[in-house]
Amino acid sequence: MSAIPVRPEELAGTKRENYINWSHTVKDWLLTVDHKRIAVLYLVSISIFFAMGGVAAMFIRLELLTPKGDLFRSDVYNRIFSAHGIMMIFLFLVPSIPATLGNFLIPLMIGAKDLAFPRLNLLSWYLYMIGGMFVLAATVFGGVDTGWTFYTPYSSVYSNSQVALTILGVFIAGFSSIATGINFIVTIHKMRAPGLTWFRLPLFVWAHYATSLIIVLGTPVVAITLALVAVERVTGIGIFNPNLGGDPVLFQHLFWFYSHPAVYIMILPGMGITSEIIACFSRKRIFGYPFIAFSSLAIALFGFFVWGHHMFTTGQSMYSGMVFSIISFLVAVPSAIKVFNWTSTMYKGTVSLKSPMIYALGFIGLFTVGGLTGLFLSTLAMDVHLQDTYFVVAHFHYVMVGGSLLAFLGGIHFWWPKITGKMYHEGVAVGAAILTFIGFNLTFFPQFIVGYIGMPRRYHWYPDEYQFWHVMSSAGASVLALGLVMPAVYLILSLKYGADAGPNPWRAVGLEWTTSSPPPPHNFDEIPVVTWEAYEYDADYTDQVADESTRQEISGTVPHPVSDHMGTYGNPPGE
Repeated sequence: MSAIPVRPEELAGTKRENYINWSHTVKDWLLTVDHKRIAVLYLVSISIFFAMGGVAAMFIRLELLTPKGDLFRSDVYNRIFSAHGIMMIFLFLVPSIPATLGNFLIPLMIGAKDLAFPRLNLLSWYLYMIGGMFVLAATVFGGVDTGWTFYTPYSSVYSNSQVALTILGVFIAGFSSIATGINFIVTIHKMRAPGLTWFRLPLFVWAHYATSLIIVLGTPVVAITLALVAVERVTGIGIFNPNLGGDPVLFQHLFWFYSHPAVYIMILPGMGITSEIIACFSRKRIFGYPFIAFSSLAIALFGFFVWGHHMFTTGQSMYSGMVFSIISFLVAVPSAIKVFNWTSTMYKGTVSLKSPMIYALGFIGLFTVGGLTGLFLSTLAMDVHLQDTYFVVAHFHYVMVGGSLLAFLGGIHFWWPKITGKMYHEGVAVGAAILTFIGFNLTFFPQFIVGYIGMPRRYHWYPDEYQFWHVMSSAGASVLALGLVMPAVYLILSLKYGADAGPNPWRAVGLEWTTSSPPPPHNFDEIPVVTWEAYEYDADYTDQVADESTRQEISGTVPHPVSDHMGTYGNPPGE
């Protein structure tokens, strides 16, 4: 395997120019067109909105501790869970992995100096921030009480909350996603390094390519749909209001035509992260590479044909329901292929249970539970019973939070040394990953049970017999919150106290690991030429890196910038 030479002075710990230290002013950061800095801006921004959504979730769980709605009035509770859903979905989950890790890594993984349209990339962040500010302003000025789905005609006619302002924010944020998707598609098509064929691409790139197709094709639909809600609300023109000749079910068709593929916008990048982590920490070539790559495209395709399973109880024809049910079962096949291939990759591999791997294993387990419970909701008769209950809430969170969030955290831990050049405390990180997994299950598994026995979602006043499960869920949420706060603390501390990571602390393969950590402003000192296949972990590691100084570092003849700090802050893996 060939690689880009890594300078010996870098391995010895000498400071060199990187994307962080080459310029320090606020203006340089806010006007940057460097994809790595824009990724950091996104990371900070989405983390803030995630924290706000988490506070709303805390209020929800506190309210549900008692059956009689002691903490908030009904209208206030409606606004709290709406704020939670809107911030978490549109301002965190949808952009979380593509806008941060995707932005940072795709040019590095394909050997490019930046994305195809750097200024469009910066514009996408500003659009995201403007949209987020509108949503935040709507929350401050009274909030919205429609839920994150904005169902008509309540949202377009009857609600007296800040619907128009919230829709405007989501509408603008949608264009941020479209800009990012276009940038990724063009970059992956046109800017790959010489020799980097489609079947040598990392599966992380394949996942983002499929995600970008969904974003570009689906997001305009929901943008237009929400614009029509605003038009009906402002002008009184009958679009979805049946009293004016409109059709409220039409809104659901248009909304879910985007919003079910949006599930894959949130989950496909997480699958790409999991593929990278599983291969690295199993020290094996990924099993069934073409199947995983094409299953991402299959998920993107099938995702546009299953929106009707959200509407089994809306009065659509039985024959339409049967078709949507069958296709919903079929869309599980590509996801099952991925889980099978990840498991096969680990089989007889040299598995190392470092923190990124713990998060990846948690992703596989929780996503599998979420996917299997989705089959219950795809079954016509079962869905009639489970529709609009806490069973749906639990299923959604197992896929979105248990899937996307754990994959996001796994990716952050995996590439944190590359992003910052610093190692975090590995033992604490493993503890946080385990705590998050336990807390998540304690929070959401009881919701499957309470939903199955009849607890409707979005209610804060409920019969006494449901209280035990809500108390258990709220107690689990406390554990989950601790597991999520811990990474924020030790990752920030690592910026000051962490050991230097070196260019490749995980001994991984891929172009992003052949440049320094943090990477230089233009990523590579020279354009790489790829002459190896993807995931060559089967070969001896010293044969994978052509640079003599890197081989010396591995053998111990050159001081390793991380191993010199063993036993202090951060234990380097693989040493």
